Amino acid sequence: GGQPRNVQPFSDEDASIETMSHCSGFSDPASFTEDGPEVDEEATQEDLEYKLKGFIDLTLDKSAKTRQAALENLKSAFSSKILYEFIMERRMTLTDSIERCIKKGKSDEQCAAAGLACLLCVQMGSGIESEEIFKTLGPVLKKIVCDGTASIQARQACATCLGICCFIVTDDITELYSTMECLENIFTKAYQRDRDTNGVSSTHNTVLHISALLAWTLLLTICPMNEVKKKIEMHLHKLPSLLSCDDLNMRIAAGETLALLFELARETDADFFYEDMELLTEKLRALATDGNKHRAKVDKRKQRSVFRDVLRAVEERDFPTEMVKFGPERMYIDCWVKKQTYDTFKEILGSGMQYHLQSNDFLRNVFELGPPVMLDAATLKTMKIPRFERHLYNSAAFKARTKARSKCRDKRADVGEFF
Repeated sequence: GGQPRNVQPFSDEDASIETMSHCSGFSDPASFTEDGPEVDEEATQEDLEYKLKGFIDLTLDKSAKTRQAALENLKSAFSSKILYEFIMERRMTLTDSIERCIKKGKSDEQCAAAGLACLLCVQMGSGIESEEIFKTLGPVLKKIVCDGTASIQARQACATCLGICCFIVTDDITELYSTMECLENIFTKAYQRDRDTNGVSSTHNTVLHISALLAWTLLLTICPMNEVKKKIEMHLHKLPSLLSCDDLNMRIAAGETLALLFELARETDADFFYEDMELLTEKLRALATDGNKHRAKVDKRKQRSVFRDVLRAVEERDFPTEMVKFGPERMYIDCWVKKQTYDTFKEILGSGMQYHLQSNDFLRNVFELGPPVMLDAATLKTMKIPRFERHLYNSAAFKARTKARSKCRDKRADVGEFF
């Protein structure tokens, strides 16, 4: 876990075939999945750790493509496995590598490094070690987010990373407010869109505004109630202007944020009253029944689905409960705060979300799932139906359906002959 060997400063020059070949042997994400119950788990773990050490070394390679490939492979591993012990020993090396890649890399590399920083904090949870990571990376992320000369994609990735890492790590209320203010300074520029004469820059920055708004909303869910009230007063009258944005994702982000703000407002004050309720519900209803022909069918379907739920939340204080299955467990998403949190972590963990819900102490704590459910091999075996048995069951069901349908066909045939 110590500092890697001395390497030359970052440079895209002299990128040789040899350096790229170092990464190619580790680039298969399938290598992180278990091959079967009979594989020696200890040997598999050692093999995985050997590969991961190689990736960590390659994050300092001279070639930008090699560094980016190494970052992406580390992301695949961190999202699909719990590697707490391995990471704990190398957290400073990983933090240094991520910091260098964000500072000196180009757009794609910065995005990959920011994504890895999110996963690093998810793996480490909300302990002192994570705080140290955030103290190092927080200022770097803020600098990129506020840097108008940086690429929009890098700023977008860093805004998301800043929100997630702050959510996981910080117990310092001052740091929380400071991070929210940084994100506010970004997405509030979208409010001025209607007043812009050319609107070109606003359109170009929309993806950044969306990421900043969603990251800010996530942090709002862990704010003290007095701060929540201030933020609601500040933004509830301005957010509806974003519902007229040309970008579908911005309309959806604004709608879901409004639903969450109304939910929090009613929690803080049961008699909460919104002055422009009639105008707002009219806007939401129009989006929930939008039939504009110039919009794609898929977009219209998605928009109508989201805004039907948002309208119900604003008008009727209702939320359509969703159920998430992972292993033998079930989790019910029954409010907008929980939905926002779940969607955020699902975005960064992807297909590894179910695995982390089962095994990651931090995520289980966030969703109040209690300690991980420990199942022995015998229990797991009884829960999993063997492939041969599934085949027999499906065959029997198919035969039963065929017989039932044959009888019906015979009856119809008889009736036909009678007439």
